Amino acid sequence: MFRIPVLTLLTDFGLQDGYVGVMKGVILQIDPTIQIIDLTHQIPPQDIAAARFNLMNAYSYFPKGTVHVAVVDPGVGGSRRAIAVELEQCFLVGPDNGLFSGVLSQVAPKAVVELTNSLYWRTSKPSSTFHGRDIFAPVGAHLAQGVALSELGRGLNPKSLVQLPLATCSRTEDRIRGCIQYIDRFGNLVTNISGGDISGKRWSVEIAQSRIAGRYTYGEVASGELLALVGSHGWLEIALNRGSAQAQLNLRVGDRLMVLLDG
Repeated sequence: MFRIPVLTLLTDFGLQDGYVGVMKGVILQIDPTIQIIDLTHQIPPQDIAAARFNLMNAYSYFPKGTVHVAVVDPGVGGSRRAIAVELEQCFLVGPDNGLFSGVLSQVAPKAVVELTNSLYWRTSKPSSTFHGRDIFAPVGAHLAQGVALSELGRGLNPKSLVQLPLATCSRTEDRIRGCIQYIDRFGNLVTNISGGDISGKRWSVEIAQSRIAGRYTYGEVASGELLALVGSHGWLEIALNRGSAQAQLNLRVGDRLMVLLDG
């Protein structure tokens, strides 16, 4: 059966400027049949942690063989490596700065390469400020066409890839310690504690001198009241019904919290 190649784009470029459109133009010059999907271009500037979270929670919803090009790249033009990763389900293309560490915490890579073969770049002399256009977009297009990962550059040890320095969870019999890993546009504080860790239990959250009851839906609390629940992405989050938990609690990514398990 004929398969239309799928390529997603995730960037912090926004939509005011022409950067995203130029990347799409480069991709379509290589293969006009590629279906390009905008995952998001509203990642806050240089916010690698936000990019990590969004890609980690989106990649599995796409068809097998999808190429995910992600460009949040404050180190562009410097010593950071440009990489492509092959997974069982998909490919990842972008900078080696921790952006892919969320996905790779869930699934082991089959192979990783550093993008050293300029035959698959837009130009052998790429801009020092726009690798999204000159390296990542064309490499993603060639992968979507079926070019083998090994053709794109030299192999890397997956253990050498950069990990984003987020605190990990720790658990005892009656509590789980974690941190905030993402804050969405509604001001919800998304933690790195999986909903599976609290399934079937009664629980509450201690954070910022507040104790917040665990709930299932927003409708269980009044407007303006804090609650903790498992979001659609599967992570425990702290929210304010019809408001911003981030604004009320004045917290940020990396701040710690504790879940108290009552049985």
